Amino acid sequence: MDDIEIPQYFICPISLQIMKDPVTTITGITYDRESIEQWLLTSKNTTCPITKQPLQKDPDLTPNHTLRRLIQCWCTQNASHGIDRIPTPKPPLDKFQVLQLIKHLWQTEHQLKTIKQLVSLVAENEKNRKYMIEAGVPTEMLVFIVTCFKQGQIDGLEEALGIINFIQIPSTETKPILLENHDLIVKSLTWVLGCEMKNQVTVKSHTMLVLKTIIEACTSSNVLELMSPEFFKRVVKVLRSGITQQGINAALDVLLEACAWSRNLIRMIEANTVFELIELELSFPEKKTTELILGILCNLCSCPDGRAQFLSHRGSIAVVSMKILGVSPRAGDRAVLILSMICKFFGTYMVLQEMLKVGAVEKLSSLTKIDCASFLKEEASEILRLHFPEWKDSPCIDGFQGLRVKPRLRETEANVKKDNHLCGRLKSLLKRL
Repeated sequence: MDDIEIPQYFICPISLQIMKDPVTTITGITYDRESIEQWLLTSKNTTCPITKQPLQKDPDLTPNHTLRRLIQCWCTQNASHGIDRIPTPKPPLDKFQVLQLIKHLWQTEHQLKTIKQLVSLVAENEKNRKYMIEAGVPTEMLVFIVTCFKQGQIDGLEEALGIINFIQIPSTETKPILLENHDLIVKSLTWVLGCEMKNQVTVKSHTMLVLKTIIEACTSSNVLELMSPEFFKRVVKVLRSGITQQGINAALDVLLEACAWSRNLIRMIEANTVFELIELELSFPEKKTTELILGILCNLCSCPDGRAQFLSHRGSIAVVSMKILGVSPRAGDRAVLILSMICKFFGTYMVLQEMLKVGAVEKLSSLTKIDCASFLKEEASEILRLHFPEWKDSPCIDGFQGLRVKPRLRETEANVKKDNHLCGRLKSLLKRL
């Protein structure tokens, strides 16, 4: 193929490849349809790439049938040189065709075939997705999922979730249904999380991504305030069983947003969320995942039961200590705050010795000597001052030997809870993170 000279007018000026579906714009220049549509739809370009004359976002593209036939003929003649014949392109999709497919979607005998057609179309190109948004396909897919929930039907769920994740939601057509029916939609998606299906990982990942999108779209309606205990149990189960990285981050984003309500914290702890988050962090996830995990743990450790569940995992202190330096400033801040709450509210002899053993004390001491946020340095210093008598013989806090340490009694957790000043300080630190 390298020895064959391709006629210059067969080449798309944008992709520099042989055109498969040549179309001519109002400026008189011919491009491959996919290239010029991509140029206009997915960027801020509003001009013809060659002439620089203005073009509409949805321009009139005239199929150049003569050029296409010439290209096909040339490809056939050069097939022996490894040139593939250009197939005749399918007619481009329009909004009317999408509306017809939506009608077929609600006819039982055509339902599965139609939803598979929609999957194929949405994956084809950006223009198809644009028409599907305009025709209200995201809304129809949400209604379809709710209908499946009511009827206990799982056929077509995977496809419907895939379509929603392919196209942008919420559109102006989709947002009203989210605001009016978010409770039923969330219940339906919670049900999907508990369903057993063939492609479990894909379905559960797409479900979490849709949930995240819905929650972001309905911020003003406090969707997360109404979450049931079953919702948190299913999200935690999904994290335990395994989903895609994108799905994991979506699930963690939802859990972090849910922490804004105290009763959600209780439900998350009851769902064993603290333990499962530590297990997830032990798998050495990416930076963003670690930041989300530590953010959720910060909130859960503000509750006595959350701290108790944290310490019930043998690797909890070690895994959090590892994140103080080396991941990111945000991860380090959250890790220090978690250890601060554990030390101040649950600073038993065993806990303090564990911190020495896993290097937490050494890292806290290092924080007081390096350039970092002042509030973080203060928090690390406070932890070291609070438990200086237990750690004074450790060489890692030699820098603290000259500090004047005020004697203080070891408070029980019940007494610490009464210390309004300390609790207020922890809450303000949580907001800053």
